[in-house]
Amino acid sequence: MRHRVVPMRSHPQLTEKWLQQRIVEDPSLLGLGDIEVKDVERMQPRAGRLDLLLYDPEGNTRYEVELQLGPTDESHIIRTIEYWDIERRRYPQYDHVGVIVAEEITARFFNVIALFNGFIPLIAVQVSAIELGDATTLVFTKVLDTIPLAVEEDEERQEPRDRAYWLSKGSPGTMATTDRLLRLVQEIEPRAQLNYNKNYVGLAVDGVASNFVISRPRRQHVLIDVRAPRDDELTARMEDAGMTLMTYQVRGGAYRLKINDTDLTDNTELLRELISRAHDTYGTAR
Repeated sequence: MRHRVVPMRSHPQLTEKWLQQRIVEDPSLLGLGDIEVKDVERMQPRAGRLDLLLYDPEGNTRYEVELQLGPTDESHIIRTIEYWDIERRRYPQYDHVGVIVAEEITARFFNVIALFNGFIPLIAVQVSAIELGDATTLVFTKVLDTIPLAVEEDEERQEPRDRAYWLSKGSPGTMATTDRLLRLVQEIEPRAQLNYNKNYVGLAVDGVASNFVISRPRRQHVLIDVRAPRDDELTARMEDAGMTLMTYQVRGGAYRLKINDTDLTDNTELLRELISRAHDTYGTAR
């Protein structure tokens, strides 16, 4: 069956509102992972309305999404950056990423973005409407992804936090789970202590950051990143044990897991082995 690309900008039914509703019904279309809709047509102080505010409930990230039919233009780029900046100032407890969705991502867009040299996290997604028989489907292609900026440990220390800060983000129960995890870490590295930062609870050994395990307490569970080399046999054992293994972060070389008190009781040996591998590989103070 033949298909054709339908220009949405000139189509009477495939409007921006129609595109917005398709994304609201299924945010995963954008290719940003397991995200949810936080708000639609969100009012901005003296700056109009943000088309979509999406969020990653596990990654503590919000996405400020602007839609445009046709090619990107300067006003579209500026509006996206403006809304991203407003939201990050209003809600600094989250990571924020601007997302531009357009039918055509132009070369001029890339030239403008290059001026920011990676300091504004932006994602560009090109969308096409494909007509196949009587049906119309959407195809989303990510053409620009964010470039993670490295954070030096001395930069992180410029924004220290305390236990009360993380208690407000988590709960007494998940902070107790974090303490139990620390005791497990101390079986391997007795000098380790919790090191409270803005974006995570790390470790310090003799006062020096040593983040081979980091934690992010939430209301019902704790997200942990354990910087151990990927091992298929160990991965299979964790999955067989029923542990919630979310991903392996290739860039950072870390397992990300969701844990609670039950995991610390039922899977102590697996967690100890994982932490021990992380300590052996990355555990020197850094």
